[in-house]
Amino acid sequence: MPVHVLIGVLAALTLAAGWRAPSHADDITVFAASSLRTALEQISDDFERETGHRLTLAFAGSPAIARQIAHGAPADIVMSANAGWMDWLEAAGWIEPDSRFDLAGNRLVLVGHGGGRETWPELTVAACFAELGDRPLAMALIASVPAGIYGQAALQSRGLWDELSPRIVQADNVRAALALVALGEAPLGLVYQSDARAEPRVSVLYRLSVASHPPIAYPVAITTGNDRDAVRQFIDFLRDDPARAVLTAQGFVVGEF
Repeated sequence: MPVHVLIGVLAALTLAAGWRAPSHADDITVFAASSLRTALEQISDDFERETGHRLTLAFAGSPAIARQIAHGAPADIVMSANAGWMDWLEAAGWIEPDSRFDLAGNRLVLVGHGGGRETWPELTVAACFAELGDRPLAMALIASVPAGIYGQAALQSRGLWDELSPRIVQADNVRAALALVALGEAPLGLVYQSDARAEPRVSVLYRLSVASHPPIAYPVAITTGNDRDAVRQFIDFLRDDPARAVLTAQGFVVGEF
């Protein structure tokens, strides 16, 4: 077969397979809230396989990643679990405002140590927490970490904060709070639904009403000065159906939240 014909056949096969080769591979660094870890690792693998670009993921609590970016950390994209911290970055000029959007939402759930436990849909939230007795309740930091802030608001709205606050053990981020329950160091924890789904050593016992706390949203934005083609490709990839399907499967709320 002549060389020019062979090249044409290979090109046609490549197009038919839907493979999109980048003009050049790029490295993209993403700073993301800890609760996005499981979903984002799967999405990033899909993106790298499809585009050839390389992603570096760094996970921490939303306040920590916001402060790191403000101190010049080399992030191309920031993914927070709280609109307030993204507002703070935007007001200080650390993100490109036109790139900002809400990726997904989440739910707060009460989890217990041990997989396979039954849910308590028929009980009030007060009855659920009665199982604690004098033992600790694991939560993320209530002063700064979004999951802790939402959790405190939910408990206050139910009139339970004063009773439970002396028994709360606070962790640096929501995944650390989840680990306390998974390891049996706390019998119950207040975490995101998506985190609970990623940890087989815990069971979801109760889903708190969305009316008991401010809406949980995950804003995403490109950091200032890093708006380039590969970064925009990943932003577009996050908003496409395959990534949304991953988020849904991991327990996030996509669409109205």
